[in-house]
Amino acid sequence: MANAKGSRRRFGSVRQLPSGRWQIRYPDPTTGLTRKGEETYPTKTDAEVALTLIEADIKRNKWADPDAGKVKLADFAAAWLRDRKLEESTRERYAITLRQYIQPGLGHRMISEITPARVRTWRSNLLDGGAGEPSVVKAYQLLRAIMNTAVDDELIQRNPCRIKGADTYDVPERPVLTVTEVFAVADAIGPRWRALVLLTAFTTLRFGELAALRRRDVDLVNRLVRVQRNQAELNSGRLYDKAPKSRAGFRPVAFPAEIVGDLEHHLDRYAGPGPDGHLFIGPRGGQLRRSNFRDDWIKARTAAGVSEDAHFHDLRHTGNTLASQNGASTRELMTRMGHSSTRAALIYQHMTSDRDRAIADRMGEAVRQALSEQRPAPRAADTQTSQPE
Repeated sequence: MANAKGSRRRFGSVRQLPSGRWQIRYPDPTTGLTRKGEETYPTKTDAEVALTLIEADIKRNKWADPDAGKVKLADFAAAWLRDRKLEESTRERYAITLRQYIQPGLGHRMISEITPARVRTWRSNLLDGGAGEPSVVKAYQLLRAIMNTAVDDELIQRNPCRIKGADTYDVPERPVLTVTEVFAVADAIGPRWRALVLLTAFTTLRFGELAALRRRDVDLVNRLVRVQRNQAELNSGRLYDKAPKSRAGFRPVAFPAEIVGDLEHHLDRYAGPGPDGHLFIGPRGGQLRRSNFRDDWIKARTAAGVSEDAHFHDLRHTGNTLASQNGASTRELMTRMGHSSTRAALIYQHMTSDRDRAIADRMGEAVRQALSEQRPAPRAADTQTSQPE
């Protein structure tokens, strides 16, 4: 343009536009063609600084094509979900999270437009709008995973999901049933589901693992159940078996001799026929579902006088706590729980007041023993009671 002032540099060029602002141009390192800067600058110095930074990024191989991130998040996320190898239930869960929490606030944005500030605003709007914290945490985790792929694909240079603590939330302390309460619920729930309650409490299997058990997975002689699969349920109601989440999920879990009779009775009366018959089936022969068992659990919990805050899953929590209190190490807890990391197992290594008092008592015993070995025995004269004059 005739009225645009320009200056040549060793790398690229800057010029002043009719508006008075300054524009930069530089050679695209991938094509060699001259490209204009994405923005203009108020002063020549600002433009030259921006050009210097771009040159430095190119020399360090850290330059990213500004046009690469010009793809809508909704389109990129759809491709991310389509191309990723996921369990069917996980894919469904991610699709729901995208639809309900991510796309309404960010789906229309280009990948390059999603900044840390926009991520913070999106997250705050979800929480202020009444979304539960666990749901927002899962949405943030999914968005971060998608944006990590955008970084790997060199669409952006850095993941904008950088909010400290946004990927976790405080889980409230769950109720721990006593052994007496466990058996009270088992008594109240009736013979068909009695073994399910007891086996859950004393093996700490997940609901899906219990629902997927077959007759051949139960060894009454050696008092073991072998976890080989996990039942999943889609929103459509379709049930299917899938492999455990990790290799640690394939495991044998021992149960106490005190419930062998209950399991033997259950196998005789209620389990499906044949070695591959499901261990737990409904009264009409259907597979075990959370929905058709929930009412039975609530009625039994109420009849047994157990807290209404206690969920069926808390039987697993109860069993893990009992195992920890009775000497299970972190590694042993990990094996029983089917976890490959120590994080969950360490939760159950917390101190209870009874265990803490027992430790204090043993410490006191050690103190008394040490002092008795060091102090001389009191002399007879020292033990005489003095008489008043």
